[in-house]
Amino acid sequence: MFVRNDAKCFRFCRSKCSKNFKMKRNPRKLKWTKAFRKAAGKEMTVDSTLQFEKRRHVPVVYDRDLVQATVAGMKRIAEIKARRERAFFKARMAAAKEGQLTNDSLEVTRSGHLLTPGMQEQTDETKKAMSASRLLLQARAEKKRERQMRNQKKRAVGMDVGEEEAAPAEKIKQKVKVKKQSALKKTSGGMGMSMRS
Repeated sequence: MFVRNDAKCFRFCRSKCSKNFKMKRNPRKLKWTKAFRKAAGKEMTVDSTLQFEKRRHVPVVYDRDLVQATVAGMKRIAEIKARRERAFFKARMAAAKEGQLTNDSLEVTRSGHLLTPGMQEQTDETKKAMSASRLLLQARAEKKRERQMRNQKKRAVGMDVGEEEAAPAEKIKQKVKVKKQSALKKTSGGMGMSMRS
């Protein structure tokens, strides 16, 4: 347990947590912490079952019936929380499955030549996914080509400088040369012994 100078107590579950706290590591950046999982949307943050876990700093007079009801309620709340966590996880995985399928089909389309032919029979679903991924790859390649063409046009326009723009560019070059020469005159030779006169 660590007690800060403002009397805030930190109780650690294991030495790993204690060491990371002492090293002043941000728990939101460590993937194994609860803080990271909640911030990244991997665990429930808003739920009525989480309200029961809050500490209440109000002393209550002991009552046997109240304690029995509380213990029974704790078990029931744990069951409800577990059920909701499973549902939350399933919903998250269902949303991620679609993206994973597109990534997998893109990978197979890109490096399908590495697979031996006739390795596995293709189902209708697989064929649809493959054709969709081919279309997606073609669209991406088309966008890339368009972007490259636009960049080439910009470069070509930048090189074809008109006569009006050429004159100021030459003036700037001459100014830079003059500045460099004056800088060389100032720095060349030590203790007033320069080669130029």
